[in-house]
Amino acid sequence: MCGIAGYFGTRVLPLRSVDRMLDALRPRGPDAERALQWTRDLQATNEAAPNGLLSTRLAIIDLRAVAEQPMANIRRDVWISYNGEVYDWASDAKTLMAAGYEFRTRSDTEFVLHAYEHWGIDFVRRLRGMFAIAILDLRHRSLYVVRDRFGLKPVVYARRNDGFAFASTVRALLPWVPMESRTFSAEGIDAYLAHRTIPAPRTIFAGLDRLRAAHYLRYDLRTGGLSDHEYWRPEGSTEPWLSTFDDAIGMRMVADRPVGLFLSSGIDSSAMACRLAGSGYGGLKTFTVGFPGTDYDESADARIVARRLGFPNVIVDMPSGIAEDFPRIVAALDEPFADPSSFPMWYLCREATRQVKVALSGTGGDELFGGYKRYGKHVRTRWRSGIVLPWLRSSGRIGGRGWRRLVEELRLDWRSAYVLRFNAFSLGQRMFLEPDFAPQVHYWRMPKDTGSTDLEALLEIDRLNYLPEYILRKDDLCSMAHGLELRAPFLDHRFAASIRSLPAAAQFTKPAKLLLTEALSPIADLDVLSRKKRGFNPPIGGLLDTHLAQRLEGLGERLATLTGGQISSAKVALLVAAWRAASNSLGEQVLQLLILDESLRQLITLARMA
Repeated sequence: MCGIAGYFGTRVLPLRSVDRMLDALRPRGPDAERALQWTRDLQATNEAAPNGLLSTRLAIIDLRAVAEQPMANIRRDVWISYNGEVYDWASDAKTLMAAGYEFRTRSDTEFVLHAYEHWGIDFVRRLRGMFAIAILDLRHRSLYVVRDRFGLKPVVYARRNDGFAFASTVRALLPWVPMESRTFSAEGIDAYLAHRTIPAPRTIFAGLDRLRAAHYLRYDLRTGGLSDHEYWRPEGSTEPWLSTFDDAIGMRMVADRPVGLFLSSGIDSSAMACRLAGSGYGGLKTFTVGFPGTDYDESADARIVARRLGFPNVIVDMPSGIAEDFPRIVAALDEPFADPSSFPMWYLCREATRQVKVALSGTGGDELFGGYKRYGKHVRTRWRSGIVLPWLRSSGRIGGRGWRRLVEELRLDWRSAYVLRFNAFSLGQRMFLEPDFAPQVHYWRMPKDTGSTDLEALLEIDRLNYLPEYILRKDDLCSMAHGLELRAPFLDHRFAASIRSLPAAAQFTKPAKLLLTEALSPIADLDVLSRKKRGFNPPIGGLLDTHLAQRLEGLGERLATLTGGQISSAKVALLVAAWRAASNSLGEQVLQLLILDESLRQLITLARMA
């Protein structure tokens, strides 16, 4: 697991800018780092140059220096900078060795490098795992940048007349961008208000884009041409789901450093814990977030599961005060990002990395089995079929989300209206906060092919948007901020294919995930399947009333300045006053504005650095 970056073109990048890129990537790869440069005619150099590859390494497999990156082939005409982990590649490696490729390491990095040499860019379809890969092919004067199927690993990029650059994070890419071009995107700000995050392909900066999941870019170093290719879409398979699940878990336990498990009281992580216990992984450390004294707390139930299976369990209590850590957490999230569960996830990862360097998580189960309540709620509105009433007007008001959201839903087709079930600020609220800006209703991408059922349509929308741009972004940023590799067996694409091929009656059940009963057999008497699904969010009211209260003073003025007047100072003051008058509502929106304020302040400071 690593941080990666690269830049190619005609403009020489000062070495101090390269150092700033490495500084931004260092938390993702604390064990080693390297930057290589090439001249305009692609000759290696130690001087400032227009072309370069960067890597910071979190060493998980083959800890020797020989496995560090950027890595080259024997002829040094193909290079790789790679973030992620690829599994189950032994059989393909034998094919490569039979074809004459020499392996000097045990690392998957070298396998990926030789796989590209042998099969070309189509090699990506063979990979099983999570990855963001950059391959510089000096033979063909080409650069490929690839993002994994579900989007577990991030890639952002910029393309200008004088070149192309990419990085794992926005903050690592920013030093390549000329200072006069480091400007915030008005659409990016509004997309954040709408979704709590900024969905691909947008970012918070104009001219910086995010690579979509299951896509790769090809940049022609001779012509400057850039092309974008989709290489995968979900499909079914005939593999038996339980053995495929076991394989997906087992291969993610392979590491040269300690491995642990994030364990909640829910079905997904409990199912993994049961299968690991049955496979002989006794003594595996498990980690659980606690919210003492609140309804959110599920640590007692998680501890019961851990004890039953013989696993040590570490409870990581959410701190009562986060004011001191607030800027660090916002910085770790790279851009404005307002999932409240990022706070406990950040603390969970911080504690886990003190004891392990790899952790398995249950991320992805709800998206495979339709586990969120919003799916059923939206399917029940399918009665309106193709009814769209575009003449209805959204009102720029703070409150009244009930009937105003209904109005907004009726202005959209049924599929697009699903987005509003997970919006942050409604369209009317955004119109209120941004009186001189014309916001889009939403910024999610709608799929062309949504499957054969209404539920499958919603799952496909989430695969393109909610999963990669919200859930997986949070997991990646919070874990990598502490140099922790987080692995998600439920998002093994072969396991997902085995589930996708099942009859709908088996995949989508009430209650959800009854299929996993077999995996949960060691703890069947605990009746995990019947437990009420709990959120992972901290109690927001307490944070705003106490630890973050001082930040509310002058919030409107600061946001108006940071956004160039896009957000109205007076309207922010009215929203905060409305929250104070009825603190049971608008709390998430107020927290979202506080995060935006801190994030933009940090980013503008970075943008002003030469």
